[in-house]
Amino acid sequence: MDLLKSTLTNIKAVDGEWHITAQKHLDNLTKPPGSLGRLEEFARRIVAITESKNPLLDKKAVFTFAGDHGVTEEGVSAYPKEVTPQMVLNFLRGGAGINVLARHAGAEVVVIDMGVDHEFDETNGLISNMKVVRGTRNFAKGPAMTPEEAVKCIEVGITIANGYAVKGYKIFGTGDMGIGNTTPSSAIAAVLTGTAVSKVTGKGTGITDESLENKIRVIENGIRLNKPDHKDALDVLAKVGGAEIGGIAGLVLGAAANRIPVVIDGFISTAGALIAYCLEPKTRDYMFAAHNSVEIGHTAMLSKMELQPILDLGLRLGEGTGAALAMLLIEAGLKIYKEMATFGEAGVSNEIVN
Repeated sequence: MDLLKSTLTNIKAVDGEWHITAQKHLDNLTKPPGSLGRLEEFARRIVAITESKNPLLDKKAVFTFAGDHGVTEEGVSAYPKEVTPQMVLNFLRGGAGINVLARHAGAEVVVIDMGVDHEFDETNGLISNMKVVRGTRNFAKGPAMTPEEAVKCIEVGITIANGYAVKGYKIFGTGDMGIGNTTPSSAIAAVLTGTAVSKVTGKGTGITDESLENKIRVIENGIRLNKPDHKDALDVLAKVGGAEIGGIAGLVLGAAANRIPVVIDGFISTAGALIAYCLEPKTRDYMFAAHNSVEIGHTAMLSKMELQPILDLGLRLGEGTGAALAMLLIEAGLKIYKEMATFGEAGVSNEIVN
C-alpha cells in the first residue's frame, strides 16, 4: 500500500503554461491556425506532459496484461479460459494482432502475467511473471479478489511503469488478454459511472443474445451480492474486477507519476484507466484514449473521464492493438510540431488580408 500511496502523492496536474507555449509554436507554423486539427492537440499535450519544447517518443512499449476470471464459470464468454494461456503464447511467438501492429508502430510488446491460471515454463524469459492470483474468484459467488490482492495488482503496474521510465521509455500503451474480461469491465463501468448494467454490457467475443441476457444477470447479481462502493475504486476492483485490470490501473498511475503519456486501448484497458482516474483524477492529463470500442460500455467510461477517442475503426480485439495504432497518430502530431517550418523559416507571410 505504501507504493500506491506515494505514487498518488507524486501525480501532479499538467501545467497549462506548457499548453500555451506549445500552441504559440503551432500557430507559427506554415498553416492556418488549427488546420491540422487533433494532430495539433496531440503535439500540444505531449509538450505539456513532458515539459519539453523538443520531446522524444523514440522508445515506445505496449504492455499487455493477462489474467483469467472465475466468473467464466457462469457461461459469460464464447471461449473457454484455456484460450488465455494459448493467446499469451501467441504473443510471445510474435503472431498476434498486437505484435503485428506494434511492429508497425515501432513499439515493443511487453507481456505481463498478472493472473493467468497456467504456469508458463518455457518462454525463454519473454514474459514478465508478476502473477498475483491464478485467476480471480467467481464474483457471482463472492469477491473476485481480496483488498490486498487488488492493491498488489495495482502496485505491480506501478512497478512496471517505474522500471520502464528508468529505462528511458517515452510513451506507454495498455493492452489486455483474459477470457471473460469484458464481464468485470462491464461491472466496473456500471458501478463507477452509475449506469445500468444492461447499458454497459456487450457481447464481448461474440456470445449469443441469450448468453448476453445471462451475462447481464450475472453482473447484476454479482454487484448486488458484493455491494462494491462506487466511491472507493479499490473496493470496486477487488469485488468485481480482474488482476490484469488492476495491473493496467497501476501502469496508468505510474505513467502519470513519471510524466509519461499513456495510450489507453479499448474497453478492458479503459476499465483499468477508470480505476486509476477514480483514485486520482489528475491521471487524466496523461491519458490518450486510443479508440472507440464496439463494446457499448466504452463510451460511458470515456465520458466519465472526459476523454475523446482518437480512432473509431470498429475495433474490439483488445491486446493493445488500438493503442499501437493511435501511437502512430500521436507521433505524427509531434513530428508536425518539430519538423514543420515556421512562417519565418519558410519566408511565407502570415499576415491575414482583410
